[in-house]
Amino acid sequence: MKSCLYECEVMHARFEPRAHRFSYRIFLFALDLEEIPELARKLTLFSAGRSNLYSFRDRDYLPLGERQHLPASPEAPSPQEADLRQRVETYAAANGVDISGGRVLLVTLPRVFGYLFNPVSFYFCLDRSGAPAAAIAEVTNTFREMKPFFLRPDPADAARGVFHLRVPKHFYVSPFSDVDVAFDFHLRLPADRLAVRIDDYAGERRTLTSTLTGDRRALTSGRLAWFTFKYPALTLRVISLIHWHALRLWLKRVPWFAKAARAGDQRGLYRPHHSLSPGPAPISPAVPSESA
Repeated sequence: MKSCLYECEVMHARFEPRAHRFSYRIFLFALDLEEIPELARKLTLFSAGRSNLYSFRDRDYLPLGERQHLPASPEAPSPQEADLRQRVETYAAANGVDISGGRVLLVTLPRVFGYLFNPVSFYFCLDRSGAPAAAIAEVTNTFREMKPFFLRPDPADAARGVFHLRVPKHFYVSPFSDVDVAFDFHLRLPADRLAVRIDDYAGERRTLTSTLTGDRRALTSGRLAWFTFKYPALTLRVISLIHWHALRLWLKRVPWFAKAARAGDQRGLYRPHHSLSPGPAPISPAVPSESA
């Protein structure tokens, strides 16, 4: 089995206009998409498409067939009925990368007691030869909006599965960061270690850094039972921490931005909140770009 768990530390550090830093421990699933049915048969606490302590539902991810707010181009969407593996292939193909016949590893947290919240999930895609071909960072905000970012291997370190992208986010992730701040993604193909860094840049100033680092653990029923005890109600804890630290930033008088104030600058996201324009829009799997 290529699927596993990663026991991780998440760290956020804000540099301006007020310093603020915190970290916490979590664990994440790394799911080979081809192995999910077999995992659901083997693992007592994990199911696919039905309720369990940990439940994976295909529709929770990469909703290419749904309406997209202010897409970058009018390309046709993938069929809504396509499974997640097909949607990942469609998205990669729309960005000029062929991953048919390869592997897709999804690093995420599925539903826990039926509740889902992932600030970001990562898809690591290998081509049919086993070489790193692409990565997708799927960012979700507390309004349940979702936006994918497409990464290609870094030419300077492609053989080791290093991916890098700096791109304006055009997405409302935090009320304490404006929507045109740039994301700077640094990802590495997971092995014994998981290593992710996402920086925020306002021009050339790095205003925020977030890291996700962790060690590989076997994905077994016993390990899941232990992690359930060690990290209880994990998805609820994650979203509670987000709101707690938002309150602390507000108390520090960090300036905040209203979501509806720049609706036209929030682009390429799925499942748009009602604060954005409710009118119909064409749908596209295309990646945001510097010109978007």
